[in-house]
Amino acid sequence: MARYLLLRQLGGMLLLLAIACGGGRRSNQPDVSPVPVTASSATIDSLWRQSQWSVRHGKWSDAAKLLDRVLLEFAPGDPRIARAHFFMGEADYAQGKHLEAAREFRKASDETPNDPIAAEALLRLGDVYADLWRRPELDPTYGQTALATYQELLNRYPASKAADRAQLRIAELNERFAYKAYKSAVFYFRLKAYDSAILYLKDLVANYPKASVVPDALIKLVQAYKTLGYREDVQETCGYIRRFHPKTPGASEVCPAEPAGA
Repeated sequence: MARYLLLRQLGGMLLLLAIACGGGRRSNQPDVSPVPVTASSATIDSLWRQSQWSVRHGKWSDAAKLLDRVLLEFAPGDPRIARAHFFMGEADYAQGKHLEAAREFRKASDETPNDPIAAEALLRLGDVYADLWRRPELDPTYGQTALATYQELLNRYPASKAADRAQLRIAELNERFAYKAYKSAVFYFRLKAYDSAILYLKDLVANYPKASVVPDALIKLVQAYKTLGYREDVQETCGYIRRFHPKTPGASEVCPAEPAGA
């Protein structure tokens, strides 16, 4: 019996302790569970101004931290969201974080396609990928992605100022693609794999006719044709050189002037 009474007293004490700790909350007691804390509009505006100052003065690390914070605070639909992603992309790009920058520029472009910053974001996205393809002799995947991005910009925003600059970027990329093809052709030429060299050279001339390396490619093409004895191809290519690239160094040697009356 004494043991039974002791257990009842212990149970009562545990019940009182649970009630004191909140286990027996009354129905009219207010809920004090934590709620998310959101910055005031004044604080958000201040963070935005600070981020813009950091961007203008090239304080990229500070800008990234401020933009990361303000993006968490912006309400859905805030018109500053697109620019925040754009400037975050610039901050990442300036710090050498190319893939992170690419994600931010893509967000600025795709999540708010009607915002004026969208076209600029696509341009900068192409710039990021073009920068990743620094050496033309390496894998051109990033260069191809850059070219596709610039083309996307031309298709989506053809009348934008960013599209005008994209045209120049495309010309620069084509120069690099042409140079890559030329280097590959020279490589096969040195191995005396002339048919392979011819394929690269013909594709180069066909796909990048305005590239600065085209005259040299045509000279190399004539040399390969002569080595293989392709006389008709020599005559056709020399005629093209005389017509469009007569001042190319070495042109008169590989394509001497035709005899009068020929």
